[in-house]
Amino acid sequence: MEYAIEFEHVSKIYTLKSKDKKYTNDKRFYALKDINFKIQKGEVVGILGTNGSGKSTMSLVLSEIADVDEGEMKVNGSSALIAINTGLNQQLTGLENIELKGALLGLKRDEIDKIIDGVMDFAEIGDFLYQSVKKYSSGMKSRLGFSINLYLNPDILIVDEALSVGDKGFAQKCINKMMELKEEGKTIIFISHTLKQVREFCDTAMWIEGGQLKEYGEVEEVCDHYSEYVSYLNHLGKERKKLELDKKFEKRLLPSVSKESFMDKFLRMIKSN
Repeated sequence: MEYAIEFEHVSKIYTLKSKDKKYTNDKRFYALKDINFKIQKGEVVGILGTNGSGKSTMSLVLSEIADVDEGEMKVNGSSALIAINTGLNQQLTGLENIELKGALLGLKRDEIDKIIDGVMDFAEIGDFLYQSVKKYSSGMKSRLGFSINLYLNPDILIVDEALSVGDKGFAQKCINKMMELKEEGKTIIFISHTLKQVREFCDTAMWIEGGQLKEYGEVEEVCDHYSEYVSYLNHLGKERKKLELDKKFEKRLLPSVSKESFMDKFLRMIKSN
C-alpha cells in the first residue's frame, strides 16, 4: 500500500510572548501534539476542528511551510497549499505571482505560459490579473491562489478554508474541479467548517481538537461525532464554554521559560558595578 503522507508522533510547538515588560515569561504550547496517521495515495481527507484546534497549523506542516518540532513526517510527492493570503506576494500583480511561482518550481517559459492561460480562464478575475494583489478582495485572492495551485498540478492538494470566501458559484466550480482531480487519483486534504462539503466530497475525515488527533476514519461517522461535539459546545453557557476551552489550552502548555529582560539585566549589571 502506497502512502502519500505519514505522521509518526508529530508535534508542532509555538511560543506565546508575554506582555510583561520586566520579565518575558514566554509560554510554549503544542499547536499539534503527538499526531499519528497515514493517508493513502488518492485519498480525499476532510479535516475538522473548532477554532484554535490546530487545523491551520496542520495545513502549514503538511505543505512543508512549517517544520515539525517532534516526530517524523513523510510526504511522498509534491504538495501545494491553497489558503487565503498564503503563497501570494501582495506587492506583485496576479500575473507576476503566476510567473514567480512557476519560476520557483523550475518551469520553462512555455510551461509557465500554459499555466497563465489556465489560471486566467479558471480564476475569472479579468483585468485585475494585471493589478497588485494588495488591491484584491479576499474572494479574488482565493480565486487566484486556488487557480494557480490547480494548474501547477501537484501530487497533493491542501485546501484550507479557501472556499469559505467569495461567491457560491466559484466555490462550486472549485468543488467540481477537485472532483475531477479526485477521479485522476490526486491526494486532497480538505480543511473546512462546512460539514456538508466534507460529507459530499471526502472519503475519510480527521477530527483535530486541542492540538490532538481525536478521530480519523469513515467520513460520515467522524462528521456525526464532530457535529455532536459542536452542538454540545454551543449549548454551554458562555462561562462554562470559556472554562472548558481554557482547560484544553492549559493541557497544551509546556513548562514556561522565564527570562530576565535585557534592560532589567543591564540595569542590574550597572548597579553591581
